[in-house]
Amino acid sequence: MDKPRKIGWLKDPEAKDFLAARSFLSMLIAPQALEETIEALRVAPEGSWAAKDILRAAGLPPLRRKDSAEVAEKLTKIKNDTPISPVLLLAGVRDYLVIADGYHRVSAAYRVDEDARVPGRLLWRV
Repeated sequence: MDKPRKIGWLKDPEAKDFLAARSFLSMLIAPQALEETIEALRVAPEGSWAAKDILRAAGLPPLRRKDSAEVAEKLTKIKNDTPISPVLLLAGVRDYLVIADGYHRVSAAYRVDEDARVPGRLLWRV
């Protein structure tokens, strides 16, 4: 059996990840709480979780390369040993985990190895 490919991760999410999270979360969180949530995500505790567990907690299927240009791009980055951004996760605002930013990265990691550890920041809102 082949050893799964190692995935390189950046130490911190990029500025564009927080902008993407803001755009997505603007449909889930009241405007008066949105900026506070984004700022809290910036300093939320870091962790890492198996790609399959993130998808399961979010109730989402892994996207495939042929169905998503962004997943294809992330898989190419992984193949070329180019690090990708950690994910931004939000819990407690729905009955399931919200991937505020990084669904395509989690899907790409899953496609490489469903047990791949995906680093990110997890914010609990209750």
